[in-house]
Amino acid sequence: MGGKVQEYRGKKIVVRFDADKCIHSRNCVLGRPEVFQANAPGAWIKPDNASTEELVTTVLACPSGALTYERIDGGPQEAPPPVNLLRVRENGPLAIHADIRIGDSGPLHRATLCRCGTSKSKPYCDGSHDAAGFLATGEPTSQASEPLAVRNGVLAVSPIKDGPLKVAGNLELVSGTGRTLNRVQETWLCRCGESKNKPYCDGTHKKIGFKAD
Repeated sequence: MGGKVQEYRGKKIVVRFDADKCIHSRNCVLGRPEVFQANAPGAWIKPDNASTEELVTTVLACPSGALTYERIDGGPQEAPPPVNLLRVRENGPLAIHADIRIGDSGPLHRATLCRCGTSKSKPYCDGSHDAAGFLATGEPTSQASEPLAVRNGVLAVSPIKDGPLKVAGNLELVSGTGRTLNRVQETWLCRCGESKNKPYCDGTHKKIGFKAD
């Protein structure tokens, strides 16, 4: 797809698809098969085949942010969530829902970030963890933490060259089942895939010579 964002315009809504961010969660094609027709001839997204509200709900279920929308009917656009969340996916990426800034890009509201070290689209996940046989629990041990006074706001994600993801801002980390793991305002998250303290960085990237911008 060459990194080009595809645009599909309906009468009331525009749906955009960024293939470089897609992790093939299939929420779209399973949730609204009359709209998202991946193997059909012609345009694979047909926005007018469902109501605007139904389509918005489906797009918001896309964890990677590969799907976004723009309402052109005067309805509300996507807004940041009331609570910044990072969900640790079993044997997979870090799924963030927040008012996200990744490096110089943004704002984003949804993103799945590589933690196996093998994505060709770092810092984003591209599904390479499956082929790599990456194994990492989505249920790490919870840490003692105090409730945050403010649970939303801008979340800055900075990929450190050849190192971890530095995250600054109010953030609640949860397991794949929704259990609270930690509440932080600054943390460093593993993206080399080899930390013994996943999802956090333990410095292993230096020992293995991890390379990433």
